[in-house]
Amino acid sequence: MQNKIGGFLAVAVIGFLSWYLFIKPHDYAVSFKTKALPGIVKQSLLLWTTQQDSIQILEEKEDYIVENVFSGGDSIHQYRWEIKPINDSLTNVTAYVSDIKHSFINKITIPFQKTVFEETTTNTVIDFRDNLKNHLSQWKVRIEGASELEGTYCAYTTVNTIQIGKAKGMMINFPLLNSILAQNNIALNGSPFIEVTSWNKLTGALSFDFCYPILKTDNLPSHPDLKYKEFKPRKAIKATYNGNYSTSDRAWYALLNYAKKEKIEVVELPVEIFFNQPVSGGYELNWKAEIYMPLKN
Repeated sequence: MQNKIGGFLAVAVIGFLSWYLFIKPHDYAVSFKTKALPGIVKQSLLLWTTQQDSIQILEEKEDYIVENVFSGGDSIHQYRWEIKPINDSLTNVTAYVSDIKHSFINKITIPFQKTVFEETTTNTVIDFRDNLKNHLSQWKVRIEGASELEGTYCAYTTVNTIQIGKAKGMMINFPLLNSILAQNNIALNGSPFIEVTSWNKLTGALSFDFCYPILKTDNLPSHPDLKYKEFKPRKAIKATYNGNYSTSDRAWYALLNYAKKEKIEVVELPVEIFFNQPVSGGYELNWKAEIYMPLKN
């Protein structure tokens, strides 16, 4: 009997070591929890990654998995970030990390001593965690509930970009809209807004119309990049956003979360109305936008 138990234990130990050393896909993992929705965490991670000189995005897999590579010295560290909701207000973030060139030696040494790889990995995750915490303090979203978007006539340009490039797309097109309309003495008939026409939540690919409300006349200026349309009224759920307009998409996730909790069917093509001029500067938490998620008919 003892020989059987000993044999079983030996097989189990050999099996575990074989898995740990040769099959386990990562060398080390670091986790933290945050009071933010998974979509907000993912977009914040993508934005943080673009701000790091030595980190590149490899791939976005599934809704809340991001893979990237950190290069430093003779090491190449591959990160797999998994972002999982715990409940409506809490999300778990785990970075599974491997050193592509030194994976085997890391797996041997990590259980017995503190390694440079372990310290570097921990510091990288802490840097993102602190960056995320700071980011969450720079904007506010308040859910208003059921609402209705008024119809209007507008001049617009179409922008194709990604979520983290939304504000840049607006800035590039602002001079075109502003100058052409001003040169032809066409006054705004409301606040500028964007109407999202396509949103891929997995890749962040985004298309939207950047619109200036105007009065419809027979003598509107012609330009190859300028178009006109009727924006039709529609029912929606609404949120008020305060903060830099580059991250107003954080309210999209808040509205989708609200719709899910309240069992409201929505069209995931938000509309944002802006009430401040970013070029004027000022305290960003005083900037205001109204964010709408249209209801399904």
